[in-house]
Amino acid sequence: MGKVLMIIAPRNFRDEELFQPKEELEKTGNSVTIASTTTDIATGMLGGTAKPDLTINNVDVDDYDAVVFVGGTGSSVYFKDPRAHEIARTANEKGKLIGAICIAPSTLANAGLLRGKKATSYPSEKNNLRSKGANFTGNPVEKDGNIITATGPSSAREFGRTIAKSL
Repeated sequence: MGKVLMIIAPRNFRDEELFQPKEELEKTGNSVTIASTTTDIATGMLGGTAKPDLTINNVDVDDYDAVVFVGGTGSSVYFKDPRAHEIARTANEKGKLIGAICIAPSTLANAGLLRGKKATSYPSEKNNLRSKGANFTGNPVEKDGNIITATGPSSAREFGRTIAKSL
């Protein structure tokens, strides 16, 4: 049973990429905490809503076994966010599981975590991942060490199952 932190955009997170992995994680006994830039209700691209439990500024990486960055167009808010990069780097240094789906792997790439790693993402981010040293595979879900990446909504459930199995 692990504790998982899922980081979503305050607006336009991708519904399936939050709700499907969260469901897969919870049905295997893991607890999920949601963080965002604000604790105001966040709205997904398809109209789903989620109430973040805390802000990314209040995240203590030691409280979690895994940190997952959820995709959707809004997640670009974290591409250059120093706090999001700090969370990702700290989780990596502590050997925690790190996940990112859709365009969110660019946050990991920009934080320097994908250099020399096999990774995947939504096709729009392929060049950015490659430019930051990732070995882009384009597979639906890719696991390299403690880092799990996925392409988008169609791979959201498999992404969740892969994280659950790895905890």
